[in-house]
Amino acid sequence: MLSFNVRMTFDQSDRDEISEILCHLTAASRKESGCVSYIPHFVEGEACTVLIYEQYDDDAALEHHRGTPHFHQYAIGGLYQKMKERQVENLTAVC
Repeated sequence: MLSFNVRMTFDQSDRDEISEILCHLTAASRKESGCVSYIPHFVEGEACTVLIYEQYDDDAALEHHRGTPHFHQYAIGGLYQKMKERQVENLTAVC
């Protein structure tokens, strides 16, 4: 299983639009057969920061996700256009 966090920062003025984009992206991503978990968060105390926790069955499921129309529309065409900074943290399960 693949697990990771994606942390992005945005302008405060884009918060409502980012929230809407994330809701669409989340709903569609959760319907993918290889998506185990897709949970976006606004970080408390950092109004302009989003953290998305994602889990996929394997590399193929992640590649499928990145090739979907909703990823291209909402992530590449939406979030990536608005973000100021992006960091990815790859995670390794303890148990």
